[in-house]
Amino acid sequence: MKLWVAAFVAAVCALPMNAQAQIKSEVVASGLSKPLGFIPDPAFANVHYIVQQAGLVRVLRDGQLQSAPFIDLTGIARLSGGEQGLLGMAFAPDVASGRVFFHYTDVNGDHVVSRYRRSAGSPLRLDPSTRFDIRWPTGGRVLSQPFSNHNGGHLIFGPDGYLYIGLGDGGSGNDPTNKAQDPTSLLGKMLRLDVNVADGDDVGYRVPADNPFVDGQPIVAMPEIWAVGFRNPWRYTFDDLGPDATGALIIADVGQGQREEINYEPRNAGGRNYGWRIREGRIATPNVPPTSPAFGPLVDPIFDYSHTDGRSITGGYIYRGTGLGASYRGRYFYADFVRARVWSLGLAVSASGEATATDVIEHTTELGSGITGGIASFGRDLSGELYVVTFAGRVVKIVADAGPAPSAPQDVRAVVSGSTVTVSWTAPAAGAVPSSYRLEAGSVSGASDLGIVSTAGPETSLTFPGIPAGTYFVRVRSITGGGASVASNEVTIVVGGGGCGAAPPAPTDFASTVNGREVTLTWQVSSTASGPTSFSIEAGSASGAANLAMISIDGGLRSLSVSALPGRYFVRIRGHNDCGTSGASNEVTVTVF
Repeated sequence: MKLWVAAFVAAVCALPMNAQAQIKSEVVASGLSKPLGFIPDPAFANVHYIVQQAGLVRVLRDGQLQSAPFIDLTGIARLSGGEQGLLGMAFAPDVASGRVFFHYTDVNGDHVVSRYRRSAGSPLRLDPSTRFDIRWPTGGRVLSQPFSNHNGGHLIFGPDGYLYIGLGDGGSGNDPTNKAQDPTSLLGKMLRLDVNVADGDDVGYRVPADNPFVDGQPIVAMPEIWAVGFRNPWRYTFDDLGPDATGALIIADVGQGQREEINYEPRNAGGRNYGWRIREGRIATPNVPPTSPAFGPLVDPIFDYSHTDGRSITGGYIYRGTGLGASYRGRYFYADFVRARVWSLGLAVSASGEATATDVIEHTTELGSGITGGIASFGRDLSGELYVVTFAGRVVKIVADAGPAPSAPQDVRAVVSGSTVTVSWTAPAAGAVPSSYRLEAGSVSGASDLGIVSTAGPETSLTFPGIPAGTYFVRVRSITGGGASVASNEVTIVVGGGGCGAAPPAPTDFASTVNGREVTLTWQVSSTASGPTSFSIEAGSASGAANLAMISIDGGLRSLSVSALPGRYFVRIRGHNDCGTSGASNEVTVTVF
């Protein structure tokens, strides 16, 4: 076995990375009402929560929607104007605390961030009596929102354990009161709070000591602020899963009338100004009066796109899972809500931690009809696999599209020269194109106990030097992302056999005549020193198949008559000697009535 395998260890180790694999969507939940979020339960890998805009949080357990909700906030979360309602949910990093945080707009359309705890006897329910609303710097439990739109509303915990809350600029168009650049306002900002405080704490948070504006530099600003200059940050995430994660914060910000943008912030790089309302994407914002920035410099997005491609960006995740394959790891997935389009882009991260966007690929067609109806959010499970949440009422998982298994290789043959064996074959005539092939060698027919060797790519032959004397049974399978094919025809290879120098040549001029139910087959064989000592006639129900008959006959024959049942047969012949098996002859189609 080692002799078969060792000959190609180097080739197997040099297998090239697959080209960008295809992906598709699989529905995991449907029949939902305006879902905006898909969140895994950090304590139970088989449980996920679906946040619905009107205030209901549905439980998805083992892939089944449960009748009892995680919590029902429909009486306190106002849904009006399209951008209000229950907008965000996040589990505290201290899972044992049972704390869960929500961001919603109340009956007056103002911002509320609430904390709840799990029910003591039912971990898939929250206890409404544990509700606590944080107290904003204004002294109240609500933060005033001037207009109904641009609420932001997402909230997540960073790898530092702090809660990040993204707020829109207060609404209307073009930020009429310039909230995003106003350091005395929390609107149009990313906030960073330490919410790991005692239950009895009346405020509900502390400002982290390393927040960028706590020391009054570079400007005097609200200490809760982490970054400024946002219009409506609609979904932002941390690259915080797996050994290759950078800890970066990636923020999608919805544009006004021209550009949609993606901002990339290296780990712990707070205190940036992302430019709204002065900048929209990479351009100067049209139709706004001259505006002084809160501070400079203004940080451009790493990527933006125009309103010819979409009209409302939905931020996603940097993929760090395994299900889509290595070619997707490190790519950032994002979407457009209005156009229901999904893309991913590569990230070239410099030594300083800054990133450049590369290689944008659209996946909308691949993901199919499952993503229609407005892409409201992305989700990520505990294994790093990604989900798409559609406003039309479904959640779909992004999965690899392996495609069907390939067809088997055809016409496997072998040539023996001394102790060197070359096995070759023909690629399948139809179906998926194999990315590689797998050769199996056994000491008896059908076995693979002597070795399994893969090609480095789609080449159709392998050569093995130094094979010891013996008889080997070899077959080949095609390989694609969809798996392995059934086995090809099997060849018997004899090394160190009688007087032959190689396997015989393939028979030629294979022909058939039919007389009633009697079928006569004839063929020719080239005159060589390695003539056949026997033949095998293969008959199948499809071209290349041998599922209906395999007849062995003496090598001296050049014709054979057999009686056949009515039907259509695809027939070919091979020669054999002690050095191996020939390739197949031409194939004939025999029809018996």
